[in-house]
Amino acid sequence: QVQLVESGGGLVQAGGSLRLSCAASGLTFSLNTAGWFRQGPGKEREFVAAISWRGGTTNYADSVKGRFTISRDNAKNAVYLQMNSLNPEDTAVYFCAARAGMVPTTVDKEYQYWGQGTQVTASS
Repeated sequence: QVQLVESGGGLVQAGGSLRLSCAASGLTFSLNTAGWFRQGPGKEREFVAAISWRGGTTNYADSVKGRFTISRDNAKNAVYLQMNSLNPEDTAVYFCAARAGMVPTTVDKEYQYWGQGTQVTASS
């Protein structure tokens, strides 16, 4: 049974930082592309960042480029999202996702596995 479990969310003041973690089990994580998506209040789920199976290629939404960094540690079956300079527009539930294959796609429907999400709130 595949499980993705996010952690590291919380409340932070605008300008602050958080580091999200996602622990994967039940799959050969090193053969999966991993991504982060988010869903803000009253909004649809949107792509945030993705990383290829060996970490050589990354992809970011324009809204987070230069502020967020995605990384992974296949030895620990984990993927991370370092978030800096957070602002209230970043407030959302953040989801970890994984898909078989090499391409760090931005399309949520192409990801087969999803975590339950972790809440991130940036206050002004």
